[in-house]
Amino acid sequence: MKSKLYAFLHFILAWLARLVFCISCKTRKKEPPLSDGALLVCANHISVLDPVLICAVLKKHQPRIMAKKELFDVPFLGWLVGQLGAYPIDRKGANADVILKTIKMLEDGYCVGMFPQGTRRAGVEPETTPIKAGAGLIASKSKATVLPIHIKTKNYRIKAFRRVKLIIGDPIPYEEYTKGGELVGDSRAITQYIFDRICELGREESK
Repeated sequence: MKSKLYAFLHFILAWLARLVFCISCKTRKKEPPLSDGALLVCANHISVLDPVLICAVLKKHQPRIMAKKELFDVPFLGWLVGQLGAYPIDRKGANADVILKTIKMLEDGYCVGMFPQGTRRAGVEPETTPIKAGAGLIASKSKATVLPIHIKTKNYRIKAFRRVKLIIGDPIPYEEYTKGGELVGDSRAITQYIFDRICELGREESK
């Protein structure tokens, strides 16, 4: 489900983002159709530009992505990201309401984007970084399908005109990431399973 503004800006700006950041994505066909229902997009996090890169390669969905609340205080930019579907999160607070809102959005069939690492981890291999349990909690409560994406570039640092690869993996259904229900209630284990799949995509690309 895309807003009209998002569809317009995506049409105008996606090609520009692909040009400036030399985006390569050979696995676009793995993006599931809208008819498959709720989709939780999970990726490694190396730059403030990651949401832009993800939106540039996803053609069918509009990922609603959590953004730090301070961004919404910036004149015009705060309004714009809100219109594009981003919503605020206080990285210092409990954010129970945000979690409930995110689960409800997925239950209503929206696409949501999350970063299991919780914050940007530039310049390091993703698999060496810690993760947060939020993605696993939201995935299991909403029973959404998870779409893993690995963002890969030299030294995991985004620069203009440096090639960036986005590797989209096979969608992970609820039954798989909960191991048939065995992991329901263990949000950290579910997040770890999802993040392992993200990291695996990067290792496969290096072979």
